[in-house]
Formats: sequence, structure tokens, C-alpha cells
Amino acid sequence: MASDIRVKICGLRQAADVKAAVAAGAGYVGFVFFAKSPRNLDPEQAAGLALEVPEGICKVALTVNADDATLDRLLDHVPLDMLQLHGSESPERVRAIRARYGLPVMKAVGVAEEADLAQIDLYAQVADQLLIDAKPPKGAELPGGNGLAFDWRLLAGRKYWQRPWMLAGGLTPENVAEALRLTGARQVDVSSGVESAPGEKDAELIAAFLRAAQG
Repeated sequence: MASDIRVKICGLRQAADVKAAVAAGAGYVGFVFFAKSPRNLDPEQAAGLALEVPEGICKVALTVNADDATLDRLLDHVPLDMLQLHGSESPERVRAIRARYGLPVMKAVGVAEEADLAQIDLYAQVADQLLIDAKPPKGAELPGGNGLAFDWRLLAGRKYWQRPWMLAGGLTPENVAEALRLTGARQVDVSSGVESAPGEKDAELIAAFLRAAQG
């Protein structure tokens, strides 16, 4: 696998998590701002963590259907490089957030079957990047970070989108190389797959994931 694969470690909650992601070679670090998530942070906590991230590594905020007041508060406190929209935000909302904040926006799109791929084409017209994730099961509290994968063969041989995109959903050190091979992804996102318990990152798993993705 080529070493130009970029990895995002999402849901970091401790300074040690940030240190482990940086040491392993992550290109992105993600902070979660969603109350129902075991990885949730408040902006004050995240501000300190963001200052630990060296220049050149993209600091991403994961939000879910956040209103302007929430995003205003977040960006008042935390120095961020990208907003990740992981809810049911419409293309119009994506466009409005990009215009208001002047930051690149990554839109997550859940996939369970081939029909879901049409949504990716839609959001590719308004977002700077796409995150292609497993669609959460019906009734799930979390829109992502559920440790579920989708059938990666749905992406095999596709003519890809005119935007950088990232593969997510159920990735682990054991399966990421296969996921990259099947999908042709050049970027991957992991959260629960490098945890010893929900919200508890494991430095050894982070290092193993990066080795497997870039090895």
C-alpha cells in the first residue's frame, strides 16, 4: 500500500491521544462536539487539545446538525482547520456554513446500499471533502463511530467524485489495508477501531492502524 494514504484519527479526548496520533503520522485529528457521543468535548477542553497539534496536521471539528450559535461558540474557542458535518445537513446548509465561516467543510454521507451513492454526488457539488461512512442502524443514537462497516465493494471501480474523499466506518488495524484495496480510497478515518473502550483511545492501536494503512 502506498504511503501517501492520509489518516484521520477522530474522537480524541486527551493530550496523550493527540500525541499518539501525531507520533504515528496522522494527517488529520478530529474532535467531536456531539453531546450523545462518548467522545464529546466542550469547546474549552478542545481548545487546549488543539494547541497540542503541530502545524500541518488538519484539526477537524465533528458536529451534528449544529446551529450558527453553536458553531460561533465553537470557533470562538477552538482554532480549527475544517468543519465536519455529520448530521442531516442539507446541501444548502453546507453551502451556508462554508460561506459564513470561511473554513473547508467535509460532509459525511452514510452508505448502506447502492442507492445511497446518489447522495454523495449531490454533496460533492457543495462540500470541500466527503466522508463516506456506514449508515447508522435505525434508532442508533450516534450518526457515526458505531464501529460498523458497509459493503466496500459498492465503491469498487467507481468513477470517483471531483472532491477529495475519505472512507470511514468499522475500520480497524486488521481490515484497513483490505478496505483501501477494495475501494481505492486515499484517505481513511477511524475512531472506535483504535479504542480500548468507547471514547478511550489506545496509542498502540493508533500506531498499528497507521502502519497498516500506510505500510
